[in-house]
Amino acid sequence: MTPSLHATVNGTVQGVYFRAWVFDQAQSLGLTGWVRNLQDGKVEILAQGAPEGLDALKERLYQGSPLSRVQSVTAEIIEYEKHYPEFQIRG
Repeated sequence: MTPSLHATVNGTVQGVYFRAWVFDQAQSLGLTGWVRNLQDGKVEILAQGAPEGLDALKERLYQGSPLSRVQSVTAEIIEYEKHYPEFQIRG
């Protein structure tokens, strides 16, 4: 099991380079995992790495990318079975 941050971000977060911004933030913090758009307009993130990196990403999600407007963030640390070797942007 790998400690992971699972988060869902609501607001104006699709079509504003939010996933690319999350990718850059995760890379800078040495995290692995993925980010993807959801059909309901939210963005979902699963990040893995050092606890301080996960905490930093969680805090940054509230701020969002320059063009985004974050309304809410739901985030929790979970134990995830799969380990990801890199961070990916998914569809």
